[in-house]
Amino acid sequence: MFDAVPAVLLPLTLFSFVSSFTPGPNNMMLLASGVNFGWQRTVPHLSGVCLGFTFMVLLIGLGLGRVFVIVPVLYTVLKVLGAAYLLWLAWKIARSGPMGEGEKATGKPMTFLQACAFQWVNPKAWMMAVTAIAAYPMADSVFFNALAVALVFGIVNLPCVSAWVLFGVGLRRMLSDPYKVKVFNWVMAGLLVASLWPVFAEVVR
Repeated sequence: MFDAVPAVLLPLTLFSFVSSFTPGPNNMMLLASGVNFGWQRTVPHLSGVCLGFTFMVLLIGLGLGRVFVIVPVLYTVLKVLGAAYLLWLAWKIARSGPMGEGEKATGKPMTFLQACAFQWVNPKAWMMAVTAIAAYPMADSVFFNALAVALVFGIVNLPCVSAWVLFGVGLRRMLSDPYKVKVFNWVMAGLLVASLWPVFAEVVR
């Protein structure tokens, strides 16, 4: 049942690590959340990214991805909606303010359910999930293959995205000046918009 595991496990793990750790919408938002809200308040967001994406990989492996092969226009609609939502999130990040001790919140971190739902409109998450399922078969059974790939991603994804939150927490100590935090948030918003360039290029092509 799992005869392909030894040959595929290492390449899949490397793909999971590289795709999970490189900059993308999830990591940009987790970095910004770490700066603005700290580790503890970002944990629900972090957990939603990890569990939501793992569940997404499982469902795509079980056949959900074929819906977009049969009706390709749905994939285009999803990308456009995802891009619009990311632009809105970028605006929220740009306008958010720092959360210091005893200060009134000027923004709220993403919740667990919001982070889970966000995976379905995240273009990079779709690319990662579809590529992993298609390129790294680990079992003959559709169910066990989807489960195995999802578990590998879940295990690898957690430390990768956690590192981005910790980067943000480290920067939080350096960005005590509200002006610096404001500049940082605008830079993060710009990078989040820049991460959408492949989506824009494909839609207008």
